[in-house]
Amino acid sequence: MFEIISPHQFRQLPWKNGKGQTTELAINEGGTVSDFEWRLSIAEVVEDGPFSDFSGYQRTLILIEGNGIELRHDQASVSNLRNILDVATFDGGSETVATLAAGAIKDFNVMARNGKYKVVVNTFAEHRVILPQRTDPGFIYCLAGSAEITSTEHHLTATLPAHHLLKLDASAPRDLRVSGEQMIEIGLTPL
Repeated sequence: MFEIISPHQFRQLPWKNGKGQTTELAINEGGTVSDFEWRLSIAEVVEDGPFSDFSGYQRTLILIEGNGIELRHDQASVSNLRNILDVATFDGGSETVATLAAGAIKDFNVMARNGKYKVVVNTFAEHRVILPQRTDPGFIYCLAGSAEITSTEHHLTATLPAHHLLKLDASAPRDLRVSGEQMIEIGLTPL
């Protein structure tokens, strides 16, 4: 149905390029940092420099803290994340170089193997009631405050605290609603 994953269940891992650390929130069963189907993580970027090479993966990056970051891909296209919950999607195999706008930032990463999953990411800055995507798995990350999870059909009420991750599967109630602000919704649909 659903599971609330708390920060003490997250794992701290070094970046592939050794220049920082990532907090892994969730990964497909049996997945590792070098071989996975999908993975959710949070990273702090404290200096300008190259991103790790994740060839074979699509990356979606969401700014969750700080004053912004510019991502230059293959010395050509540019993604600017200036505001909290701004989103950039790019090829994990691109040569991506980050330039910080003004100090360290934190970003939320969604990575999925090319050709295996369709990834849909929605961000909600203002208070909103959402019906989560019908995907398996699906996730909602609460960035600030808390979100309320309800299902009338199942007489269910739960709270998703800030910095916790809600994981949903195919058996989640059809009338499940999540009410809150500053939320990130991730849907992963196998292709």
